[in-house]
Amino acid sequence: MSFELRDHTADVAVAAEGETLGGTFAAVADGLAAAMCDEWPDDGDRFPVGIQSESEESLLFDYLDDLIYQRDVENVLPVDNSCEVFFRNGTWVLRGEFRGVPLDRVSAREVKAVTYSDMRIERTADGYEAYVVLDV
Repeated sequence: MSFELRDHTADVAVAAEGETLGGTFAAVADGLAAAMCDEWPDDGDRFPVGIQSESEESLLFDYLDDLIYQRDVENVLPVDNSCEVFFRNGTWVLRGEFRGVPLDRVSAREVKAVTYSDMRIERTADGYEAYVVLDV
């Protein structure tokens, strides 16, 4: 799994890929962390994440929005993201975790929000690709 930050007018975009949908979502989340901070220490507690939604796109949006919420409420930078994504009983489900680096240990830029603008999730021959624009 990997990600790349891309300029997008006044915002920043994350293009990510992974072998699985969960790996791709985690790569986008790692891109979110990189958009907020260039480097971080190796410490921090693990935090669980659990999201349910009606579509893959809304699940990715809600996942990233929850990570921004966790940043604001827990005062941590969510890094080293991992998750699995599956479809069960008509609902998309994400279960995962991240390492929360205390914000007082890093110099972080603010990402205000996730957007649906230009959001894409595509299946490829090697897995999945995703593209998400972040409001900075």
